[in-house]
Amino acid sequence: MEAVYAFSVGTLHIPTAHETPNSFRKSIFLSNQVASPVSLVLRGASKSKLFTALSPPPLTESSNNQPEEAEPEFESHAEKFDWYSHWYPLMPICDLDKRKPHGKRVLGIDVVVWWDRNEGVWQVHDDACPHRLAPLSDGRIDQWGRLQCVYHGWCFNGKGECKLIPQAPPDGPPVHTSKKACVAAYPSTVQNDILWFWPNTDPQYKDIITRKRPPYIPELDDPSYTKLMGNRDISYGYEVLIENLMDPAHVPYAHYGLMRTPKPKVKVDREGGRPLELSIETLDINGFTANQGWSKSKFMPPCIFYVYTDSDQPASSAETQKSSAQKKFALIFVCVPVSPGKSRLIWCFPRNFGVWIDKIVPRWIFHVGQNRILDSDLYLLHVEEQKIVDIGPKNWHKACFVPTKSDALVIGYRNWLKKYAGGQVDWRGKYSGALPPTPPREQLMDRYWSHVVNCKSCNSAYKSLNVIEVMLQIISVASIGIVAIMKHGTMSVAKRNSMVALAVLSLALSRWLAHFIYKNFRYHDYEHAFR
Repeated sequence: MEAVYAFSVGTLHIPTAHETPNSFRKSIFLSNQVASPVSLVLRGASKSKLFTALSPPPLTESSNNQPEEAEPEFESHAEKFDWYSHWYPLMPICDLDKRKPHGKRVLGIDVVVWWDRNEGVWQVHDDACPHRLAPLSDGRIDQWGRLQCVYHGWCFNGKGECKLIPQAPPDGPPVHTSKKACVAAYPSTVQNDILWFWPNTDPQYKDIITRKRPPYIPELDDPSYTKLMGNRDISYGYEVLIENLMDPAHVPYAHYGLMRTPKPKVKVDREGGRPLELSIETLDINGFTANQGWSKSKFMPPCIFYVYTDSDQPASSAETQKSSAQKKFALIFVCVPVSPGKSRLIWCFPRNFGVWIDKIVPRWIFHVGQNRILDSDLYLLHVEEQKIVDIGPKNWHKACFVPTKSDALVIGYRNWLKKYAGGQVDWRGKYSGALPPTPPREQLMDRYWSHVVNCKSCNSAYKSLNVIEVMLQIISVASIGIVAIMKHGTMSVAKRNSMVALAVLSLALSRWLAHFIYKNFRYHDYEHAFR
């Protein structure tokens, strides 16, 4: 946790595109293929809420004091972004259990992820049995390593071929060989310890991996780097998630007390907000590059927001030069569109210093802090998205008053979305456009179903801590029971008092642990008014 909360953007060196081989830069940055998730506990690239005002008129002119034209005029013949011609991340491999299938949704597509031990690879299929459309993600892996639907026992191999229909007579026609008995299989691959899939089962994409690969992050394959990953399902949409990560100005306010931020020379308020010099450098269908002052950043659609320090800035001293040459760090966020009002975040913060910390501190402890940061602006963003949908995503530039350079990256993203993607994700008619209703706050900010069940380390910690809580309760009851049944004189006063003290202490610890488990693995509200 020390390395996470002590992160200082001004002193760390994050690898830049200038430090990578030309061939690598070409394949990653120019072909729009980079990814890797990053820890939200880091204080540099962060989350945001849009500072919206529905009444002010839109900005019509850009000037030296304004980040970018608020309502740009886009050419009608602009090239259109194809949401279904890109690799999408499903999950970090470290959080997938080979013993069971996993259900995931991306772009409104329900898929089942399972380990095919016969082929030694992860498979991604449609999450619907062709028999009666039961979810295969609620099935099991049978003794022969096949994916089994537990509704009627139909079994499938890694290619999606049906290998068994128990209800079919063995001496009858081989109905399991019919194409109608097969389940659609998606192209998939593992890269940088993340499972990716191509959202199209058409046969022409069967070998898409030979023509186009998922983004590659060399730090994630470098043994000298630490690379803790995390994932969480978010109760607001993909568009709001990405623009939130592009907005460092909200950090002192929405995450007050959770993340350290540079202090201005003159404080205008308690939180220490200050003007930020952000600007978009280039923008086209492949995303955009931006200057954040202390760092550079890239948006590589559809999923990646990548932040790194600017190596062109001269070091101020020999010591700084030595430090910057040795310490390397990157912020990589992978934002996955799930469905309207739902998204998934995978994060990672590869670094080549402080590696020992991650070897001795359990991953779930880092996730406790990261989840609290996510929770601290989750409700703000959920409500904000509802308002954006009410006014219409294409009217964002008219409804939101964004006059300062601190909003430059958010404006750049909204400009890209409007120009190349029609202002929103292409769901291909799966949804009406309406958002799901707002659930109770405790359900909206739930941690268990959105993270713990999908994180191997947090799930293990949750179960272990619950066992310890029960053991403490047993010790407390047993200690009182022993004192109660022992006759006077058979136990000294000192031992009796010790047993009573043990009972009280065990009960107190069990109550404290129950509160800790609920607060960190179930639900923990963040009340901004009392921070």
